[in-house]
Amino acid sequence: MVFNSITFLLFFIAFFILYWIINNKTTVNIRNGFTIIASYIFYGWWDWRFLSLIAFSSLVDFLIGLALNKQHEAKYRKLLLYLSVAANLGILGVFKYFNFFVSSFSAALELFSIEVHTTTLNIILPVGISFYTFQTLSYTIDIYHKKLQPTRNPISFFAFVSFFPQLVAGPIERASRLLHQFDEKKKFNPDECTEGLRLILWGFFKKLVIADNFGVLVDSIFEVNQNISGVSYLLGSLFFGLQIYADFSGYSDIAIGISKTLGYNLMANFKTPYFSHSLNEFWQRWHISLSSWFKDYLYIPLGGNRKSKHRVQFNLLFTFLLSGLWHGANLTFLIWGALHGTALVIEKQFQFRPSKWIYTPFVFLLVMLFWLPFRAESNDHFIEICQSIVDVSAYTLNGIKAIVVDFSNLRFLSLSLTTVFFFSVEWRMKLLNFNAWLVTKNTSVRYLLYYVLIFAIIFLGNFSVKPSFIYFQF
Repeated sequence: MVFNSITFLLFFIAFFILYWIINNKTTVNIRNGFTIIASYIFYGWWDWRFLSLIAFSSLVDFLIGLALNKQHEAKYRKLLLYLSVAANLGILGVFKYFNFFVSSFSAALELFSIEVHTTTLNIILPVGISFYTFQTLSYTIDIYHKKLQPTRNPISFFAFVSFFPQLVAGPIERASRLLHQFDEKKKFNPDECTEGLRLILWGFFKKLVIADNFGVLVDSIFEVNQNISGVSYLLGSLFFGLQIYADFSGYSDIAIGISKTLGYNLMANFKTPYFSHSLNEFWQRWHISLSSWFKDYLYIPLGGNRKSKHRVQFNLLFTFLLSGLWHGANLTFLIWGALHGTALVIEKQFQFRPSKWIYTPFVFLLVMLFWLPFRAESNDHFIEICQSIVDVSAYTLNGIKAIVVDFSNLRFLSLSLTTVFFFSVEWRMKLLNFNAWLVTKNTSVRYLLYYVLIFAIIFLGNFSVKPSFIYFQF
């Protein structure tokens, strides 16, 4: 079940009405129990068999959290933490990385003329497994470091893990921020509901108008086994950068907006990252819940900035390699992580930077270029892309025709103008979210913008593509 579907619309209307009736008439536990059931229905809509993974992960970390709180001997506490890490990353490893590591090991041996017969698993990757795994894992790590007291209420904890707005693509919430909100009696607040609806509208505009229209262009450029020039791939990386940002930040806005209508406050996941003045700042404003997770639970424990210069460089590069691997079991994601890690090391090494009016566009173009391995269909496809880009002599405009496939000139012009409008709003927003920026405007401006967004969604939204989000595959 995805947000941009009729099925979800009907599901959410029914849930919203029943949720507030149950909240007002019964106890917090009954409301949370209803939320768990609804969230499991939401997730089970893809494949009910994977519900057992969420239930198992929730149960393991709930019990380990209680045990950690009771245990005071260091070696046993560490053993409990290792058990949580092994259980969570073990599930993630089998479903997401088993085939990748087996194939990589086999390929490495073949370099030394050693032939081995390996077995891979024919399994489906559960939707959102990387998101809820990191969410539950951070809970036990925080309890281990005594930054958090465990909950004794399993219903609240299971609701925290399975909360459907952010279950399959984040934001990856910390228990210290979100868990206590499930223990609170909610009171319907019309102003908060309005704020949530604004974010939902902005999120659907991003997804349906920007992301899904650019997605058609991106797919036509990156289709395998076609003769595309390097200039077309470079343009494709720009289009994909726009697509993935509008798609993922749009999902986050919708998730945060839905949660707000139910009385929950989720963390901001994006803060207009394409206007960052440095690559370091970009990673403070892009997928904030994941980048901060890696910073707190990997980069800082490795030593962070407190070690020698070379160790800090290693910490950065290693963190971004694992961040790339988190996105998918493919060498192309490792390359993407390595590119960002290396660029950050260089940026950190040379503190001098030119004016933001020069460096900001440079950072933007660099990030766009780095999307190429991320979008490539395979390792061989990425090599083909690089060869096309390096072969400057073959730069022609013939391949550009691919970018307007299924697009009329008028529709492409409309998309271009809408994108300019979109980034104009983003520029005005700066570090605010859409809702916080909009409330600074007078009533006439707000209503005018509502009508513009609704008009754009109805007449420019792409409803012909599969209603999915890019980050569901991670």
